Amino acid sequence: MANRAETLDENIFTIADLKREGSAKMIKAHRGRSEEKYYNEGAMEMESLLDNEQAYRRYKIRPRILVDVDRLDMSTDIFGVKSSNTGPFPLGFSPSAMHKLAHPEGEVATSKAAASQGICMGLSSYSTTSLEDVAAQGEGNPYFVQICVLKDRRTTLQLLKRAERYKAVFVSVDVPVLGRRLNEMRNNFVLPEEMEFPNILSNGKAEFSGDNEATAYGERHSKPSRNCMLTAVDASLKWDTAIPWLKANTKMQIWLKGVNTAEDVALAIQHELDGIVISNHGGRQLDGIPATLDTLRECAPIARGRISIAVDGGIRQGSDIFKALALGAQHCFVGRVPIWGLAYKGQEGVELGIKILMQELAITMRLAGCARIEDITSAHLAVLTRDGILAKL
Repeated sequence: MANRAETLDENIFTIADLKREGSAKMIKAHRGRSEEKYYNEGAMEMESLLDNEQAYRRYKIRPRILVDVDRLDMSTDIFGVKSSNTGPFPLGFSPSAMHKLAHPEGEVATSKAAASQGICMGLSSYSTTSLEDVAAQGEGNPYFVQICVLKDRRTTLQLLKRAERYKAVFVSVDVPVLGRRLNEMRNNFVLPEEMEFPNILSNGKAEFSGDNEATAYGERHSKPSRNCMLTAVDASLKWDTAIPWLKANTKMQIWLKGVNTAEDVALAIQHELDGIVISNHGGRQLDGIPATLDTLRECAPIARGRISIAVDGGIRQGSDIFKALALGAQHCFVGRVPIWGLAYKGQEGVELGIKILMQELAITMRLAGCARIEDITSAHLAVLTRDGILAKL
């Protein structure tokens, strides 16, 4: 019917549908729940993971009427790349590990989908595809690489040098140690034998020195697990040592991923970094910290006009993107959505996830009275307080 949005898939109409169908295929493919739980669950009791999604329901949209929204402009930019190359709206893929667990083509299929839709893609250090092969799929859309600074700086340095074709490096600053992920412990999660980490491993062995736990694990198993490798993250990092080292060793933009307080936003500005991502690692690190949307509300006023700011965690609808932009985010990232799309139908499934969010954001903007991304402000939001009162921001 003419008054309906385009039907993109006969089975999938929302990201919730994509999660359900993609997760079901993942379980069937691996004859168990280990991989599905790895992607869908988080740390401890998963309080932060669940709150990431629920926070978006606490904020309500205040639509304005009689606004000309006939011509919609959802274009934006990131890393200084203008909208003509970055696609139609402010969404990108957050780095997530091991895409080949979801689909045999892994990060190559994800990259092809990002390129076809013209959006930004982040590649995890713990990718199961080389960063060169991922970047080769690009069509002018920007890419960034995620790193954890390791005790053995040689491993981090070689990755930085290989990634110079990328626009930015996102440094995960919320993993001095690995969060307590009970599902991985209960399922004894280990990377399958046929999969490797080509961006940080050499010949199937971790390139870490002086880490007894990593060495011991390597002796017990043919390949180290991601859990083991994160024991080699340098937990002694500090502002006055880590940032100068990064600046001396890359020409890429440097963003910090995992910022959760206004105080750290101010420090990122003081250290002249290029950007920050408000993120709690998808609820997979420190459980009990606020939802990223609530944290964004605290941090965005400090960042405004002084440093680029993005957010990830809990985005499941196009209206969620609208709310994040209204609270001050300049860009939004999703990590689990492309995974569910991959598991559902490979590259086509990832593209489906993007199109659903794009379609929903376009409808939300028009119904809220916003013709351009820059028209979206905090005046378009109210928040539902604990006592049930709806209050303007």
